[in-house]
Amino acid sequence: MSIDKYQETYIQNCFADRIGGANYGKGANSNKFEKIKRATSAAKKDYPNIELIDLGAYAPDEMADTGIVATLAAEAAKPENRGYADNGIPEFKEAAATYLAEVFGVEDIDPVNEVVHSSGSKPALAMIPSVFINPGDVAILTVPGYPVMGTHTKYLGGEVYNVQLTKQNNFLPDLASVPEEIALRAKLIYLNYPNNPTGASATTEFFSEVIEWAKKYNVIVIHDATYAALTYDGLKPFSFLSIPGAKDVGVEVHSLSKSFNMAGWSIGFVAGNPLVVKAFSEIKDNNDSGQFIAIQKAAAYGLAHPDITVKLVEKYSRRHDMLVLALNELGFRVEKPKGSIFLYVEVPLGVAGGRRFESGEDFSQFLIREKLISSVPWDDAGHFVRFSVTFEANGDEEEKRVIGEMKRRLSDVQFEF
Repeated sequence: MSIDKYQETYIQNCFADRIGGANYGKGANSNKFEKIKRATSAAKKDYPNIELIDLGAYAPDEMADTGIVATLAAEAAKPENRGYADNGIPEFKEAAATYLAEVFGVEDIDPVNEVVHSSGSKPALAMIPSVFINPGDVAILTVPGYPVMGTHTKYLGGEVYNVQLTKQNNFLPDLASVPEEIALRAKLIYLNYPNNPTGASATTEFFSEVIEWAKKYNVIVIHDATYAALTYDGLKPFSFLSIPGAKDVGVEVHSLSKSFNMAGWSIGFVAGNPLVVKAFSEIKDNNDSGQFIAIQKAAAYGLAHPDITVKLVEKYSRRHDMLVLALNELGFRVEKPKGSIFLYVEVPLGVAGGRRFESGEDFSQFLIREKLISSVPWDDAGHFVRFSVTFEANGDEEEKRVIGEMKRRLSDVQFEF
């Protein structure tokens, strides 16, 4: 039955103001991902016999390692793993602490008091504001970026202050640009490196500056390390927690989704400051009953085998090389990122003698509707689109074919920059 009928009932007037109140569902959906889905569906319908090149994907293109899958199967069959996990099992917490030491050089993490599992990084980021934000408090977010913490800060009556990530500043936030009044009211600052969507990586100097700034203004640092293990061309995986003083000011959120091909498994962890971890654990305990123990044990297997990620890094690095080369040969000015699965591309001004691109969304719609190439637009700080190297391709030759087909489709257009 159509939803329209129920919009005329009392239920329509019961929605919370935070999601639109009585007007919920009545306005046009402006979510960029929904627009992409609609445009993609329309393109497939209009051109059913033409391959869609999906460079907008953000989930891995292959299955989790066979050892991870086998561990899940074995553990799922054990009756002792059938119950609620609450705030996690010791085996996973110990694996996370060991992983931080072996891969990132973070030697001082206590698995008992300084690690807690989460059902992926997104729920963790969504819950963290409930630990700290009161009405009127401020959370500082970088844009472009992942908006979940900002959404929940607003749900709680807090305010969001956005700091732009610009090419001129190597896509690092300029902390000196944050007004004193905002810094003094801020409870949280959210960072993410390697960054989604820019692919930028942080430096020791930058994180040291963040720690000093956080101590000056009594701000909690939340570092989303979802892509931290995916680094290229000699850059070693880099953790905020490896910087002296980091544990005094915040925590790091890790996910196995991208670095272990476990996107649908929803498993990650929060590590760092024990007081923050304890408080987050309490909030979490009132939101969920823990991820399935068999998944935690399979994840522990993955964390104990970081060579799984090394193989992924080789693949993603190779794909980045091919994608960057192809785009630059088409006239774009693109540099390979130092980390992440994303390539952040500044959009052309337009097509020679033809249409203008007024935004990243405008260019993204052109790509999907006229070239059947999917991307994600970002217009928060300049006009860009995000491509991903997680497109489906089985092996080197198939990767070359996909990138070659993308280049061929764009070769009949003369872009202006």
